[in-house]
Amino acid sequence: MKFFSTEFMKKVKRNVKAWTSVMLAASLVAAAVFGNAHEAFARRGGGSFGGSRFSAPTRSAPSRSGSTYGGNSGYYGGGGGGGFFFLPMFFGGGGSGLFTLLLLVIVAGAIMQAFRGRGDGEGITGMNSKVSVTKVQVGLLASARSLQQELTRLALESDTSTSEGIAVVARETAISLMRHPEYWVYVSSAKENTTFALAEQKFNGLVMSERSKLNEEVLRNVGGRLTQGKTTATLPSESAAMEDPSEYIIVTMLLAVSGDSLSKLPVLRSSADLQSALSAIGSIPTDSLLAVEVLWEPQSDEYTLTSDEALTIYPDLVRI
Repeated sequence: MKFFSTEFMKKVKRNVKAWTSVMLAASLVAAAVFGNAHEAFARRGGGSFGGSRFSAPTRSAPSRSGSTYGGNSGYYGGGGGGGFFFLPMFFGGGGSGLFTLLLLVIVAGAIMQAFRGRGDGEGITGMNSKVSVTKVQVGLLASARSLQQELTRLALESDTSTSEGIAVVARETAISLMRHPEYWVYVSSAKENTTFALAEQKFNGLVMSERSKLNEEVLRNVGGRLTQGKTTATLPSESAAMEDPSEYIIVTMLLAVSGDSLSKLPVLRSSADLQSALSAIGSIPTDSLLAVEVLWEPQSDEYTLTSDEALTIYPDLVRI
């Protein structure tokens, strides 16, 4: 018994062939699309490195470890001029009650002032201390491929877990950029003077904003933690070396600095401005540098960004 006619079966076969052709074409299109997407993804892979001192104590009160009551010296801890008066009269010694109370008030005020230090003016002890959160972004011609290699080396070798290490990150990155002034094409900058209490939040927000512009971070070394993706820097091939010089590399420096080192940094509009800014960054005292993060795109020296990509992803760039 035949359930389907011959004509129906022929129609089914024709439909199967048609759908097979459609699926094959779709597969080819998908392969092409995802292949190009993978290449674009690799082109947009970036690198980043840096560190922060925000979570570390900036200054501590005088230590009592190993201290002894200094006998007849009258100082807590003995020997040093920075100790506290013991003043036996406070605890039942001689002197009137009113005089003792006045002395207590004076000493308590002196101790509080010592702990506050210069928190409202200098240094980084006070929550109202001045901090500059700064971004300096540079667009360089693809001819500066050695810069990608230098940044990769710094990211792999830098100790980003110490104050000295992050100071080296800022200084060496500034020097690397200063070595390639002939390749500077675009620049962008932003700065906000804030307080220590708000600086970490503002710095982290700036970091998140810039990191989100990267499709992937194939190399990252922050706070002493190094992570690497599958795509890492390689020596440039001959074909890469002959790419259109109108393609670009973007380098971004983000910094949080206490005091006045960068508080008066102007908006960057020229090569002279950029040169001055990099010099200022390279000379920041280690104790004043609270945080730094360096990002660059593309990370691999096999790739660069086209002009359209650079200006679309980084619209604040201006030509210098």
